[in-house]
Amino acid sequence: MIITKNKTKLLVTLSFLLILPFVQKQWFNLYSLNINDISFYSILYYLSGAICPSLVSLNSLKNYTYYNFKKDKIINTKIIKGKRLLFLVAINLIFLSYLIADYIYINFDLIFNLFLEGINVSKPDTLQLSFFIFLISILLIFRKSRFLLKKVILVNFILISLYLWHLQINNISVDDQFHIYRYFGLNDLNLINLFILVAIEISFYTWSFLSYKTNLSDWIVAKPQKRDVTPFLNILIFYFFIIIYYSKLT
Repeated sequence: MIITKNKTKLLVTLSFLLILPFVQKQWFNLYSLNINDISFYSILYYLSGAICPSLVSLNSLKNYTYYNFKKDKIINTKIIKGKRLLFLVAINLIFLSYLIADYIYINFDLIFNLFLEGINVSKPDTLQLSFFIFLISILLIFRKSRFLLKKVILVNFILISLYLWHLQINNISVDDQFHIYRYFGLNDLNLINLFILVAIEISFYTWSFLSYKTNLSDWIVAKPQKRDVTPFLNILIFYFFIIIYYSKLT
């Protein structure tokens, strides 16, 4: 019953998000009639930009943060250890830490370019970036700080989404002075923001699997089973619908 209830809630949420762009366009049309005046519809249209990011963050916090994996009896032929495990741990940890560091920098870059003109925030050099990656890696190793970091990432996603919504409403063009402009070669900044979050979600799930309970202290990780692929597929399916939402919104 719990699984069915959760799936029903998710289906309702996704259905709502697919309808929301059409509603927002109607609010925008009403807002455009009195674009120079503050009206109920102008406020409603501005606030509507926070609906999707908030729902995405709540769903991610609930379903894609506190992972639990079933630990079967370990069989020698079905384990990852030694150099292979070291390679997977190092690559995943460094990649995830870099994504988080760069994503947080994108947030500060948008703040300074949009609201604090005249104050330039320089991109971290190699030494500074390495320090931030090392610091984030340490936080990811420990369970409580990992969850705290995930919450920071989701708040970061909401803030960036709101900044981009502000850009869109006020027809502010984004050029190469914005760090986010350099990602993927896409013109749709909402999709860039979403793709970065998806990459973090997938890497965070992989890291949660590798570092689950005593995996790293024992330096033995069981090879993923079919059931371990399900959360990964859920992430892709959920964010596929969010991509549709932003595509319709554009």
